[in-house]
Amino acid sequence: MSRRCELTGKGPMSGNNVSHAKNRTRRRFLPNLQDVSLRSDTLGRTFRFKISNHALRTVDHRGGLDAFMAKAKDVELSPAALKVKKEIAKATVA
Repeated sequence: MSRRCELTGKGPMSGNNVSHAKNRTRRRFLPNLQDVSLRSDTLGRTFRFKISNHALRTVDHRGGLDAFMAKAKDVELSPAALKVKKEIAKATVA
């Protein structure tokens, strides 16, 4: 699995390790990914995602998975999360 957040699209960044002698070597900054189960109140089910800690805080701030998916951009979501978003949207309209 790639090291990419399924809800925000946050992935690895690159930069430098800098020693005391100012020697620079390339390194990677990985996102803080967690395996979590998020519950959809509309569908009454839980979904497992691998998301960053920042995304988990955003989901809580917006009021749950359903509210987060309503505002989320389709480009940032993984294919699995996009499928969940469409399910929630369909259940909300009906």
